Amino acid sequence: MLAVTSNYLFWKQITFLREALFIKKNKERWENISQQPADNPDEMAFEFTQLVDDLGYAKTFYPHSKVTRFLNTEASKRYLSIYRNRKEERNRLVRFFKYDVPLAVAKHHLILLVCFILFTLFFFVGFFSSMKDEQFVREMLGDNYVNLSQENIQKGNPFGIYQQGNSFIVWLGIMINNIRVSFVYYLQGIIPFFWVLHSLINEGIRLGAFEYMFYAKGYGQLSVLTIMIHGTLELSALIISATAGVVLGTSWLFPGTLKRLDALKTGAKDGAKIIVGLIPVFMVAAFFEGFVTRYYRMPAWISILILASSLAFVIGYFVVYPIRLRKRIKTEMALLYAK
Repeated sequence: MLAVTSNYLFWKQITFLREALFIKKNKERWENISQQPADNPDEMAFEFTQLVDDLGYAKTFYPHSKVTRFLNTEASKRYLSIYRNRKEERNRLVRFFKYDVPLAVAKHHLILLVCFILFTLFFFVGFFSSMKDEQFVREMLGDNYVNLSQENIQKGNPFGIYQQGNSFIVWLGIMINNIRVSFVYYLQGIIPFFWVLHSLINEGIRLGAFEYMFYAKGYGQLSVLTIMIHGTLELSALIISATAGVVLGTSWLFPGTLKRLDALKTGAKDGAKIIVGLIPVFMVAAFFEGFVTRYYRMPAWISILILASSLAFVIGYFVVYPIRLRKRIKTEMALLYAK
């Protein structure tokens, strides 16, 4: 028994020494690849080949080592870079929305889920707080807005506020404002991310109070069918904007195995991709609010169709597609490693 134990410790020590020698031999090259990745496709492919060779060796002799996980991460990054720069993907804008944005979102689905849960939770906080205290709605929405809405309700035109102004001017103003707010959410994440969560929570409470104001007057169903014509895209994009802010903040607070500055750069890039990817969503949401919501007395099936289509897009592009894309890339990488 002692002999077996002694042999085990001996081989364990040998393995440790071999791993240390392996790391010492290649550490400088790995650091250069990690910190200064190649931009040239040929050099990128060469780096990837080297990393795959190193990864194959590490998986064989040190399958559970940190160096194996590091090499797997770096090889994945090189592969994704090559994947995005295929010859058939010449249009950088198409590539950005087809690969960059979904992959950035996929990396942070857990944060997105947390933001969604917080927003939903505090929506109900706002709704039921308004039910218990009539003044709560005025505190959250302001006297002028509440008074105007109540006047419209008395006139039998509860959502008349959406019929004011020129449609084009309304669309342009709302689009610019929402895009500005999304960038504010993103930047709030840096000092620290609790600030952006506070903004998101406050928005959830305000929406809850807003919905109760119409629910209390018997317009709950009509409110949903009206507001969510544009709100499905707009509110979803605001939640995702908050996600980008939290990604930025958590990147430097919890850098993991990366240097804090490198982690911050990675988080900033991911967050920026998500924010820029939301610009078309805000444009369409503002278009709905400026040109479509004002006709809220349209047949209910049209409102439901717009709402359902918007929801299907949000779930499809920001949840389902990123998961499938990431799985497809992992499968291709696994097949490549197996060769």
